Amino acid sequence: MAMDKIDISISGMHCASCAALITRALEKTKGVATANVNYASGRAHVEFDKKVVSEKDLSKAIEAQGYKAKLGFDLDNEKKLREKEIAELKLKLIIGIALSIPTLALGMFLMEFPYRPWLLFLLATPVQFYVGASFFTGAWSALRNRTATMDTLIALGTGTAYLYSLAFLAGLVMEQYFEVAATLITLVVLGKYLEAVAKGRTSEAIRKLMDLSPKKARVIRNGKEIEISAEKVKVGDTILVKPGEKIPVDGIVAEGDSAVDESMVTGESMPVEKMKGSRVVGGTINGHGMLRFKATKVGKDTVLAQIVKLVEEAQGSRADIQRFADMISAYFVPVVVVIAAATFAAWYFVLGGAFQFALVAAISVLVIACPCALGLATPTAIMVGTGLGAQKGILIKNAEALEMMHKINAIVFDKTGTITNGKPVVTDIVSLNGASESGILRLAASIEQYSEHPLADSIVQEAKKRNLTLEKATGFKAIAGHGVSASIMGKQYALGNLKLMKKTSVPANKFNRRISALESNGKTVMVLASGKEACGLVAVADTIRESSAPAIRELKQLGIESWLITGDNERTARAIAKKAGIRNVFAGVLPNEKADYVKKIQSRGMKVAMVGDGINDAPALAQADIGIVMGSGTDVAMEAGSIVLMRSDAMDVPRAIKLGRATISKIKQNMFWAMIYNVIGIPVAAGMLYPFTGILLSPIIAGGAMALSSVSVVANSLTLRWAKL
Repeated sequence: MAMDKIDISISGMHCASCAALITRALEKTKGVATANVNYASGRAHVEFDKKVVSEKDLSKAIEAQGYKAKLGFDLDNEKKLREKEIAELKLKLIIGIALSIPTLALGMFLMEFPYRPWLLFLLATPVQFYVGASFFTGAWSALRNRTATMDTLIALGTGTAYLYSLAFLAGLVMEQYFEVAATLITLVVLGKYLEAVAKGRTSEAIRKLMDLSPKKARVIRNGKEIEISAEKVKVGDTILVKPGEKIPVDGIVAEGDSAVDESMVTGESMPVEKMKGSRVVGGTINGHGMLRFKATKVGKDTVLAQIVKLVEEAQGSRADIQRFADMISAYFVPVVVVIAAATFAAWYFVLGGAFQFALVAAISVLVIACPCALGLATPTAIMVGTGLGAQKGILIKNAEALEMMHKINAIVFDKTGTITNGKPVVTDIVSLNGASESGILRLAASIEQYSEHPLADSIVQEAKKRNLTLEKATGFKAIAGHGVSASIMGKQYALGNLKLMKKTSVPANKFNRRISALESNGKTVMVLASGKEACGLVAVADTIRESSAPAIRELKQLGIESWLITGDNERTARAIAKKAGIRNVFAGVLPNEKADYVKKIQSRGMKVAMVGDGINDAPALAQADIGIVMGSGTDVAMEAGSIVLMRSDAMDVPRAIKLGRATISKIKQNMFWAMIYNVIGIPVAAGMLYPFTGILLSPIIAGGAMALSSVSVVANSLTLRWAKL
C-alpha cells in the first residue's frame, strides 16, 4: 500500500536528543510507517497512512513533546525561521555577555567589592532565567516525556551552581558560583549562535537553486505581449525570451536561434545551441538571440522544481551510519547524569574531598558532555554533500545512495547513450541479391518508421536525407533483442540481427564474413530479409563519447572495475569496449536479462553501480546497489535511479564516486572528533587527572569546550564544499 509523505518544519530543537525524542513520539503514533527527524535541517520527513492519522495529528504529536511544528517545508519560511532564531540568539548572547563579564570579574577578582554577593545575584539572575530560559523549558519538557536531552545537562549544571549560590546568600555555605552559572549559559548560547549561523550555510546550495526560478514571464496571449508572474504561466502558453533574460519555465522552441547557459541546472559551463524543436529548461539564461517557445512544464513539474525537490528530500533523509549516532544519543544524556552523580559521590563520600570540590567536578561533567556534535556529524555532511552534487549536475536522491557510493567497486555501463552518444548513423548499405542501396534502405526505413528504437530512427533519418519515399507497412512487430518485422505490398520482411534470421529460418551464414568485417569496426549490422531470403545489410554506428575513455581510466585509478553490457553482438561490443578501455563485456543481452548479469557480479561479493538511461535499464538499475541515470538534457528519468547525472557526462560517474567517498570521510571525521571529545573530556572533567597533576577542569572551560565542539563539527562539514571532484 502506498504511503503518504510529508515534511514538517520543527523549531525548538537544541540537540540530537531532541530529534531522537520527536522521532520516538512520531513512530509511536498509530498510522506512521517511518519518521526521520533531522536536527541539522530542523525538519521531519514522515511516511504515514492518511486513513489512520492526519497531518494535524502528526503536528500535535510533535507539539506534545514541547516543540513547534509547521506542516510542509518552505525554503523561504525556513530561511525566515533561521534568521529569527539567529536574531533571538544574538540578542540573548549580547545580554549574556554584558552581564556575564562583570559577574565573572566580581566572582573571581573583586573579592572586597561593596555588596558583592547581591550584585552577583542581580547580574546572574537575568542570565539564568532569560538568556537560559529555553534550556530549562526544554529540560522540563524532556522530564515530562521521561527522557533527557542536552537541555537537561545544562539545566542541571547551571541550576545546581545557581541554587548553591543562593545558599551562600543565606549564609548556609562559604562559596558561591553565580559567575559559573552565568558564564556557562552565555558560552552555550554563543555555541548555539555560531552553530545556527553555520547550519544556515549547509543549505546554501538548495537556496541558490531556488533563487534561479524567474519571477516574471513575457507571454503572448490573444496576439498581445504581456508580462505576468511566472507562477501563472500555463502549459501551452507561448513565451518570448529576449537576450540575457532567464527562461521562466520548461518548453520547446517554436521560433528563433540562440545559445542558452544551462550551467546552473546541469553544471555544464559551455552554452547550448537552441533552435526550432530544441527543449529549454526554466531557470537557464538565454544568450544572444531571441526565443519564442511553447510551455510544456510549469510550476512543480519543471526540471528545476524537480531538482529542488530531490535535493530537499536527500537533505532530509538519513544514512545508515546515522543510526549509530542515534543509538548513542538515545542513551548519552542519562549516562552522563549517572557519571556526574558518580563523580560527586566518589570525590565527596569515597575520597573525602571538600563538598565544593566534588560539586565543581560534577558540574564540569554535566556541561562538558555534548550530544549535539554527535547528532550533527552525519546530517550536516549529507546536506553539504548533496548540495555540492546539485551544483555540479549530480543529483543524489537520498542519503543512502551517497553513503553507498564509497562502497562501490564495480560499475556496469549500458552501451547506448552512456558509453556512446546514443545517436547512431547509417554507415554502410550492402546489397546481397542485386538490389540497389536505395531500394534496401527504402524497405528498411519503411519497416523501421513504426519503431521507437534509436537504431530505427537512424535508418529513417538516412532515408529522409536521401529523399526516399517510404512504403506503407502493415502487421508491424517488434521482437525484443532481435529486430522487427512487417508486411509491405503483400510481402513479409524482417530486419534484425542473426538471432532474428535464425528464428525466421533465413540462411545468413554465407554472409558472416561481411558481417564480421563491419562488426569488428564497432558497427551494428542488421540483415534485411524478404521471406526466407536475405536481401541486404544495413550497418549503423554509434560514436563513443569523448568523456568515456577518460572516465574509465579514472575509475580504474579509484580501484573500480568496469563492465559494458549491451544487446549488441560480441564483436561490435568488444570494438566499442576497446575504444573506451573496458575489458569486461556482456554482449547479446536482452533488456530483461540485464538485471541477471548485475546479480552475477554481485554474487562475487562486489558492490555494483549500474549506469543506464533509466527506461530500458530499469530492472538492472533497481537490482544494482546504486542505479545511476544519465539524464539527457531535460528528459531526466528521475524515478529510475538513485543518482541522476544531468549532463549525461561519463566523467560525472567517477565524480559521483569521489563525492560519496569525500562525504563519508567527513562523516567519519566528525564522528571521531565528536566521540573522542566526549571520551577524553568527560574523564578529565570528572577529575581523573587531579591526583597526578593537581589540575581540575573549571566548569567555565568545560562549558566553552562543549559550545565549540558542535561548531567545529559543522565547520568541518562545510569544508566539503571545496572538495575536488
